[in-house]
Amino acid sequence: MFKSLIFRSVFLLASVTITNSAIEGKNIKIETPKTSMVLDATKEKPLKFLYYGTKITDNDANNLKTAGTPNVDAYPAYGFNLRREAAVAAKHADGNMTLELVVDSVWTTNNEQSQTHTIRLKDTFYPLTVDVNYLAYHNEDMIETWTEISHDEDGTVELSEFASGCIPLRYGNVWLTQLHGAWGNEGRIDSSPLTHGLRVIKNNDGIRNSHFAHSEVMLSLDGKPQENDGRVIGAALCYGGNFKLVVDTDEKDYHKFYAGINPENSHYHLEKGETFITPHLALTYSNEGIGGVSRNFHRWARNHRLAHGDKPRKILLNSWEGVHFDIKEKEMEQMMADIADMGGELFVMDDGWFGVKYPRNDGTQGLGDWIVNKQKLPHGLKGLIKAAKNKGISFGIWIEPEMINANSELYDQHPEYVVKANNRKEVYGRGGSQMVLDLSNPEVQQRVFQIVDTLMTQYPEIDYIKWDCNNMGMSHGSQYLPADKQSHLYIEYFKGLESVLNLIREKYPDVTIQACASGGGRVNYGILPWFDEVWTSDNTDALQRVYLQWGNSYFFPAIALGSHISATPNLQTYRSMPLKYRTDVAMSGRLGLEMQPNEMTAEEKKQTRKAIEEYKSIRHIIQQGDLYRLMSPYDGLGVASILYTTPEKDDAVYFWWKTEAFRNQQMPRVKMAGLDPDKNYRVMELNRIDKKPLKFEGKVFSGRYLMDNGLEMPVGYDVDTDKRTEWGSRVLRLTAQ
Repeated sequence: MFKSLIFRSVFLLASVTITNSAIEGKNIKIETPKTSMVLDATKEKPLKFLYYGTKITDNDANNLKTAGTPNVDAYPAYGFNLRREAAVAAKHADGNMTLELVVDSVWTTNNEQSQTHTIRLKDTFYPLTVDVNYLAYHNEDMIETWTEISHDEDGTVELSEFASGCIPLRYGNVWLTQLHGAWGNEGRIDSSPLTHGLRVIKNNDGIRNSHFAHSEVMLSLDGKPQENDGRVIGAALCYGGNFKLVVDTDEKDYHKFYAGINPENSHYHLEKGETFITPHLALTYSNEGIGGVSRNFHRWARNHRLAHGDKPRKILLNSWEGVHFDIKEKEMEQMMADIADMGGELFVMDDGWFGVKYPRNDGTQGLGDWIVNKQKLPHGLKGLIKAAKNKGISFGIWIEPEMINANSELYDQHPEYVVKANNRKEVYGRGGSQMVLDLSNPEVQQRVFQIVDTLMTQYPEIDYIKWDCNNMGMSHGSQYLPADKQSHLYIEYFKGLESVLNLIREKYPDVTIQACASGGGRVNYGILPWFDEVWTSDNTDALQRVYLQWGNSYFFPAIALGSHISATPNLQTYRSMPLKYRTDVAMSGRLGLEMQPNEMTAEEKKQTRKAIEEYKSIRHIIQQGDLYRLMSPYDGLGVASILYTTPEKDDAVYFWWKTEAFRNQQMPRVKMAGLDPDKNYRVMELNRIDKKPLKFEGKVFSGRYLMDNGLEMPVGYDVDTDKRTEWGSRVLRLTAQ
């Protein structure tokens, strides 16, 4: 099994031990290294939630009820408290719409990485059960919860609510932080206090789910969120499809947070003996503010949720912004030569390389026909792969396997493969011709697998796949599913996608795969177990990337966020930015280039070559280190700053960017964080363009001084007049002595 495929079966890994116990009024304490969650699982009673926070003793756990705790249902069912939101709701085979769930049994499953507590709830009358699972990691402060619903009724049970989990919080000065946005403006941060009533965050896209809203939130329990102080709960629904997050604040003065698949127009008809498994809801807690929650998510992602999370990512050049659809063999070889000369390690050929009857010259045709266009590439992919090898770099390729154009040979042969409502016309997306393939259909699943399998069989040297997804769900309808299961479409779509990705990873576990979806449409933990990284946004403007990458860093580690140096003026914002600034922003993530290098000057190539060399020396710190956000661009102070440090705090990289430019502007002095106060650090600037080094270059400062005072960053550069610019940025390496 592929290392990161833990979506539903992590507790079935090797070295498993199972302990069964009938709980009679005894609390269940679920623990990670620094946190505890406590449940009351009294037999024949509803499962109650008592505590989630800093790790507590067994004695404290046993006395929670006397201390004042929520003591509310841990997985509320619909039927007998109609005023409140429910985690699960069902219509039984006989039409009854009530559930009354009580604890039936409890068992524990152990393996080397984690421990899972399963509490089986049963209905007091109907043969329906809900297994509520809580998986706690031994080495990370993360708990995953999900449910498995099944029944033995004579007929079909219709599920109309099926949350993955519920967390109650005492009413107070609680703030919710979420990410929102739009294409090219993803990952925007929004924080606001929770008040009485309902707060709903949801997605109905069908295929992608993170352009406009995210299925990850933070709940700050001590007022307005602070970066490194305060109690914070982080939650991430690990699902790639439609989701719904709800905070219900009722007259009892408790916030109840629910997260799960969005049930709107997706009611599920559960057959006798079938099990409906909800996505995992990942939960973490920190008393070190939102920064502590972020670091918890990053460690967990690298170790458990991200493909190849322990392997450094290659520095690449992607062809898209350089040539768009205009793929030509000579230009591809020239781009390979340029990135190799600058020290890069990988070339990725983007859209436009395929199609015979329907050549892919724009976005209107060719999707579905993954045959090399020999007019564009006379020597085919083999010729390009050989050229890349001769230049000492790897080769990657763009595909969009879930999509199809009406102008394609595949659609000519199989119009029944697309998502389409019966008795309705096709609804087109990108290019006025693009549609979504119906992955609820096993035959379509096999076709999508064959796209990758054929490429990798014919060209096993392919090192990297950019997997794009440029269409949302344009209409609701499956030509494969029966009439009584049309509401299953988007749930079955992601089951089908999961099956395809499992096949790909079982056969090709080592290939690097990027999840792109019109940029940042698939930045979520439901997709990442099969992918090495996401394309954060189609917007490569360096200034806006400071904001984009800041928001995404709340939940996702730098190793998973593609960040490219693009041309100027930028194609999305038309803003002109100096190469150093563009480079310094891109170096804070997984570094790459997104341009036509032959349009760079010799001096720019030299500067980029030096930056790439220096990035290689700090790559391990950025991609595997702990992130400390120092000054937010959202604070409007004219500066943004972050710092990465190794877990041992013996090596760190400090980033500083101007975010606005005014005459006689005094920039704030940024205090550092995450260093060892008792260590001394030598300061060296990276990607320097000044004629003379900074005054503190090569000097040694204590971690305590740097965290109490920081270093003064000059507003401009010591360069020739014709090279001066209003934008400034700095990258410093801090090495313990």
